[in-house]
Amino acid sequence: MINRLTSLLQAANISLSDQQKQQLVAYVGLLDKWNKAYNLTSVRDPQQMLVRHILDSIVVAPQLIGSRFIDVGTGPGLPGIPLAIVMPDAHFTLLDSLGKRVRFLRQVQHELGLTNIIPVQSRVEDFPAEPPFDGVISRAFASLTDMVNWCHHLPGTEGRFFALKGVRPDDEIASLPAGYHCDAVVKLQVPQLDGDRHLVIIRQQ
Repeated sequence: MINRLTSLLQAANISLSDQQKQQLVAYVGLLDKWNKAYNLTSVRDPQQMLVRHILDSIVVAPQLIGSRFIDVGTGPGLPGIPLAIVMPDAHFTLLDSLGKRVRFLRQVQHELGLTNIIPVQSRVEDFPAEPPFDGVISRAFASLTDMVNWCHHLPGTEGRFFALKGVRPDDEIASLPAGYHCDAVVKLQVPQLDGDRHLVIIRQQ
């Protein structure tokens, strides 16, 4: 697994330490183990998890601005856990409403020794952002309009929304509510992944 991850990282032009690689592979191992009982992800093959979960998450890291992030609707910790591993100086709140997912996140936190994540069980509308976040991240969470409506209270004045999407969502961008502006749409390159990946960056005006 380490060798496969290393070759994928090289293809993506990403450099990580041996410890970071080991943590990412250990996370995939936990995801695979817990998935059998908890059904955390539809991806069953750990080799596919490396591409569709790990690489798909960490290619976003260079685009993130700030040091305090919240991953809303994180599920089994995607993209928050891979990002926390590759961005050890940043802090990630991992928010999900399902108890079984949050229990899994706490186990990952314990086994991988991650000190820069906080798993939280809460609905996003009920979660207070004190202090506000530099970035609100979501992956396959909701439409852009739903994201900014449900998460409007989370970013600080300079904060941004980072939405991981598949096909470039021009219709969703065009229908953003008043007061929100699309800063950028970044086409992401994920080795060995079929289909498009885009990161949409949104700011409050």
